[in-house]
Amino acid sequence: MDFLSTSLNFGVRNLMKLFQQLLVAPAALGLLASGANAADLNINGVSDYSASEEQVTSITQFSDVYPTDWAYQALANLIERYGCVAGYPSGTFAGNRAMTRYEAAALLNACLDRITEVTDELRRLINEFETELAVIRGRVDGLEARVGELEATQFSTTTKLKGKANFVMGATNALGDNPKGMRDSYNADWGAFTFSYDLRLGLKTSFTGKDLLFTRLRVGNQGGSSTWDGEGVGLNKLDTGAPGGNAVEIDRLYYRFPLGNGFKAQVGALTRNTEMMGYKASAYAKGGQKVLDFFGGSLGTPGVWNKETGSGFGLIYTNKKSAGKGNPYWTLAANYVADSGEGEDSNPNSGGFMTDNSEANITSQIAYGTKKWGLAAGYRYGQCGAKFRTGTEFAGKGDTSCTVENKDGNEVRSDADSHNWSVHAFWRPEESGMIPSISAGVGASYSNGNDDWERATEIREMASWMVGLTWNDVFQKKNALGAAIGQPRFVTKVERRGESDFVADGNYAMELWYKFQVTNKIAVTPAIYWLSRPYGFETPNDKSVGVLGGVIQTVFKF
Repeated sequence: MDFLSTSLNFGVRNLMKLFQQLLVAPAALGLLASGANAADLNINGVSDYSASEEQVTSITQFSDVYPTDWAYQALANLIERYGCVAGYPSGTFAGNRAMTRYEAAALLNACLDRITEVTDELRRLINEFETELAVIRGRVDGLEARVGELEATQFSTTTKLKGKANFVMGATNALGDNPKGMRDSYNADWGAFTFSYDLRLGLKTSFTGKDLLFTRLRVGNQGGSSTWDGEGVGLNKLDTGAPGGNAVEIDRLYYRFPLGNGFKAQVGALTRNTEMMGYKASAYAKGGQKVLDFFGGSLGTPGVWNKETGSGFGLIYTNKKSAGKGNPYWTLAANYVADSGEGEDSNPNSGGFMTDNSEANITSQIAYGTKKWGLAAGYRYGQCGAKFRTGTEFAGKGDTSCTVENKDGNEVRSDADSHNWSVHAFWRPEESGMIPSISAGVGASYSNGNDDWERATEIREMASWMVGLTWNDVFQKKNALGAAIGQPRFVTKVERRGESDFVADGNYAMELWYKFQVTNKIAVTPAIYWLSRPYGFETPNDKSVGVLGGVIQTVFKF
């Protein structure tokens, strides 16, 4: 079909140009020959012209035609494109004398013969590809109609809409001993089978082709009353945990734009610190479905990657382009995010942007690697009030606060803050197979405490780690299998009235999942997980209370 299209385009284009020239030819020829009558006809010249059998293929073959002649280009086109000018046996064109009608007739006849040849060839091709041409005409007509409809109903010329709906079904059950009624109390309050959802609509707008204004609408019914939002024990929280109340809200609003060679800047009223990093040093669940927030969302080190969202700004640098395709490259990133609900507070005593009460996070990262392997180190400074994200129930009590109650019962300011570190690495095999991709991370958090005279114990140090494996194209292309193990944030050192001591807050989390890629836009992922000691230190040393969870997530992308 490419050959046919090319031939037709060539033939039609040449015919149109030739006819355009022939339309003016009779008048021009008539004017040139207007001074000649029947008696003045040069019959010998015409005979010589007609008798010239050798076709001229280049205008340079004429000894009396020069590039400075006003009709040089027109004559060159007739010779080289259409091949219908013979000239005289003497090798001349005689362009400076009047043309007789006989000479005009000879020239016109030669050109008409050429047209006939082209026309016959086109007619043969049209007959040969009649069926294909009919199909093409039908498709073109259909495309024109669809394009017209799209132009009339398009959402925006600058904005693309992408959506994802996640159906979540499952339940959890506490197992083991029953100290202080922990197990039975958990099952009574959080042991029901549930069916919930999370819907996200993302609007991606670009004004220059290199910038991005991102707006995301989100609605769900998991927040506040669902195990999957971290109720019962915080470690139950899924990466897809959604807001509750079936109320639509805007949970992202930021603008990203290039800023010099290799630099990008991001600023927004609702932006997330982990989304202003230049590199994700993890391959876990890549090609699969994230399950627990600890493994997928926080990358196993929630102290640093606490996913703080609010008003903020950040800067990202990478030398990926200058390093060359496939070569290792560096990324550097740093950002500031004030807690959502605080950054827009105009009272500097309770909030504000870049104040002592912003509950802000300063997060940075340095990374080196490729798409196949990588290494990254992260650091987060947490202002008073900044959260650590998922961990044991006891570790959750280590979240810093800006105000505390002193020994006299009065509210006083506390400048408690935290320093959080992490290191991550990953590796992917060249091809899918028995060997999985491997991801690992380790993190540590240090807090200066709250100086709370009413609290007997102050949490000073916490740690976390994880290892995740992912097999892609398992049993079927685009299906994936994943497994992970780690220790969510747990307390390693406390201070009891001025004396430091180690705390047995350790716990383990494990998950196993398999993703069925039903279609390109639909995936079903069943998963199970085990939390060995989610209450941590609050569980008596000689007792054990764990939580077993099972969930099926169905994701629709559009």
